[in-house]
Amino acid sequence: MRQWDRRLSEITVCIDRYDRERKGSPRWRQQYTLQVEPGMTVLDALHALKETQDATLCYRYSCRMAVCGSCAMLIKGRPALACNTQIQEVAGRTLTLAPMPNFDVVRDLVPDLTRFFEKHRSVQPYLQREDQEELENPSGEYFQSLEQLVNYLQFSYCIRCGLCVSACPTVATSDQYIGPMALAQAHRYNADSRDGGFRSRKTVVDSSSGVFSCHYAGECSNVCPKGVDPARAIQLLKRELVLDYLRLRRPRRPSPLCGPPEHAARFPDIPEPPPRTVDRR
Repeated sequence: MRQWDRRLSEITVCIDRYDRERKGSPRWRQQYTLQVEPGMTVLDALHALKETQDATLCYRYSCRMAVCGSCAMLIKGRPALACNTQIQEVAGRTLTLAPMPNFDVVRDLVPDLTRFFEKHRSVQPYLQREDQEELENPSGEYFQSLEQLVNYLQFSYCIRCGLCVSACPTVATSDQYIGPMALAQAHRYNADSRDGGFRSRKTVVDSSSGVFSCHYAGECSNVCPKGVDPARAIQLLKRELVLDYLRLRRPRRPSPLCGPPEHAARFPDIPEPPPRTVDRR
């Protein structure tokens, strides 16, 4: 880790900005001088700049604790979360910030995530079963052992921040490539013992823009802030598809439905859930 010089309380922050409505060039680099202190994150620095120097600066954030993934950007040339990056670990006298590569830009450091989530939606990232009525109106729980949980648990930690996509060289050369996030989530549900949607997802992940376009650079796993390891998920997904092609993949029946445990009752101090706000039909 870079040793922080406590005498350096002032740094230069260089931000790549973008405004499609700006006269002249819509892209430019702007410099700011900022007083910093140990413990300050990149997101803290952006807040300080917006509050004291430039109210027009645009960036996206929400949770401020590396859970939502909203503040993903390019920090000193590396994709990272602004809220989870200490300035003392990445900056000397200068700190450079830019929007994530491989995304269109809405404005300044705000990426356009429309295509990102469209690709995610295309792999059908939800449990699929024949007992659809049970899914919509559950009467019990689906049995799952600890070993079955471990098969997909690591890949369920994805926060959809987009850092893996911004670091992927295949996405940089092919806009049609589904991308590491969506493919890792396809494997996450294929590996879930409660799921039976392998066949329906196969038409998407085994297409010309699917899993076999991955060159296994591994950068997606290097930048993942939650240790999901999408590169590993993609390789496991490739193996499942090859075994299926060779007819060596073991057919799997989704976990059976288990009724409620005997003598189970709702705790009296737990309130009822609020009514649904979205029609799921």
